[in-house]
Amino acid sequence: MMNLFRLLGDMTHLLCIVFLLLKIRTMKSCAGISLKTQELYVIVFLTRYLDLFTMYNSLYQIAMKLVFLGTSIGIVWYMRYHKVVKQTYSKDEDTFRHYFLVLPCFVLALFVHLDFTVVEVLWSFSLYLEAVAILPQLVLLQRSRNIDTLTGDYVFLLGVYRVLYLLNWVYRFFMEIHQIRWIPWVSGLIQTALYADFFYYYIKSWKNREKLKLPA
Repeated sequence: MMNLFRLLGDMTHLLCIVFLLLKIRTMKSCAGISLKTQELYVIVFLTRYLDLFTMYNSLYQIAMKLVFLGTSIGIVWYMRYHKVVKQTYSKDEDTFRHYFLVLPCFVLALFVHLDFTVVEVLWSFSLYLEAVAILPQLVLLQRSRNIDTLTGDYVFLLGVYRVLYLLNWVYRFFMEIHQIRWIPWVSGLIQTALYADFFYYYIKSWKNREKLKLPA
């Protein structure tokens, strides 16, 4: 069901993608962006949106799912294959072994899920993987000496989107479904907690009008 928190979360998610695409398209640069995080998001969306082929909820949901899936694949393509953009990729700093996150999340989904079906297991897997997908990006930012404004704004808005989705679940619990949904709640809390340190330094740099810099 749609509510204000979910709508704001979706719009914030769209906005952070616009910031990232704006950086890549106008600056012809992906410096400071983790290809590994972007690849994990492709896996997240591919496994979460299998219901595009099995279920119809609304035109809005179909459109949003196609946008998130298409843009995530497009971003990875730019970073890997665009003749100019790929040369700006911070490969030496983007060293987090992101594929090591995939197997533990999949194993967890096999044991902790709503229903033992392909769609439900992959949906749970996508939530677990999304919770930790930002780790390569945060590690890259810690190693970067120069974090440009668009990159900082992108990561900040990505974190805000998760906070809004948590509020969406709280709202739905009290106003609609009255059910505890441990998988999205715990995954969302973990994901939001990973942003806490970044939020602190982002807000601090904005308040002091300083260049954003994370401690090593």
